Amino acid sequence: METDQGKSATRFARSVVEAEASGRILGERPDGFVFSEPRGVFVTLNRHPGVELRGCIGYPYPVMPLAKAIEESARSACHDPRFPDLSPDELSGIVVEVTVLTAPEVIRSSGPADLLESIRVGRDGLMLDLMGYRGLLLPQVPVELGWDAREFLEALSMKAGLPRRAWEDPRATVSRFEGEVFSETEPYGEVVRRSIA
Repeated sequence: METDQGKSATRFARSVVEAEASGRILGERPDGFVFSEPRGVFVTLNRHPGVELRGCIGYPYPVMPLAKAIEESARSACHDPRFPDLSPDELSGIVVEVTVLTAPEVIRSSGPADLLESIRVGRDGLMLDLMGYRGLLLPQVPVELGWDAREFLEALSMKAGLPRRAWEDPRATVSRFEGEVFSETEPYGEVVRRSIA
């Protein structure tokens, strides 16, 4: 995705968040081919300063046009069930981040050691599926928290509501994806492409 498109995506996500938190009507979606193409996306709201999570919701699979996926994700991030609903007076204290994803691909491995070797922290986001449970962590998360590949997989297992070592279960499916991250530098500030690694 071009940087200008990433900026448009992030500004659009901000406008959705503002409309949702304030009860206002949303303006027009961005147009152009990239926004009409189905893509997976996550919208993250972080308290500023710092990176304290305030909400993060998205679609890992390319099930709808990017503009609609951003709109739905941004709206839902305001109501992330882990937090109270976002209020209008919080808008000036959060930064909006948009992560546009590649389609998840199952990692084929011969066992836990091989799986560990195949994961690259700073490039890969991961999704785990096991017995109806699913967890997903974006590629920037292990970098921000200083995790290695094992810690990443353990956290992913717990995110799915499973024991820490569930990723080692032979029935578990681990998929990887990559993400382009665009974020405000401060509330209502400049939008930049974030380097993950």
